[in-house]
Amino acid sequence: MGMTRKQQRIYQKAFRLLRDATPLRTDCGVLCGSSCCSGDDETGMLLFPGEPTALRVIETEDRRLAVCGGVCDRNARPLACRIFPFFPFVQPDGGIDVRIDPRGRGVCPLVRMEHDVLFSHRFLHRVRRVGELLCRDGACRAYLLEIQQEIAQQQAIAARFSAK
Repeated sequence: MGMTRKQQRIYQKAFRLLRDATPLRTDCGVLCGSSCCSGDDETGMLLFPGEPTALRVIETEDRRLAVCGGVCDRNARPLACRIFPFFPFVQPDGGIDVRIDPRGRGVCPLVRMEHDVLFSHRFLHRVRRVGELLCRDGACRAYLLEIQQEIAQQQAIAARFSAK
């Protein structure tokens, strides 16, 4: 699965936007011992369509997972790492709504404390901008919608169990 020129420009802009932006004004890794960066040979982050990475990649039929042993060049992190613990949700009108990604609940204390934390508005704005950039590419937009659907399904299942 190669990267198109359009995707190359999108990822360059996205990485530039997120270069020095973080969810908090301080290093959130001190709260949890950088648990999101405590990977192993089987743990990683999903790559967006055509996304380049210097990390080892596990490929499935339709997905690519960047695997990190816990230490990587911060400037070479996959996009999913750069926007974590958020995800840009595509709205019916085409706009982007940046929300906590509930898939991070088991890893990131910020996900569990989302209502008690003052997140960086600058970071949230940049993640929204990245979502807008991704929507300019058909494959990236389809991927956002696909992940969004998976998150909705996971939340529906979790709601059924918590209602009992």
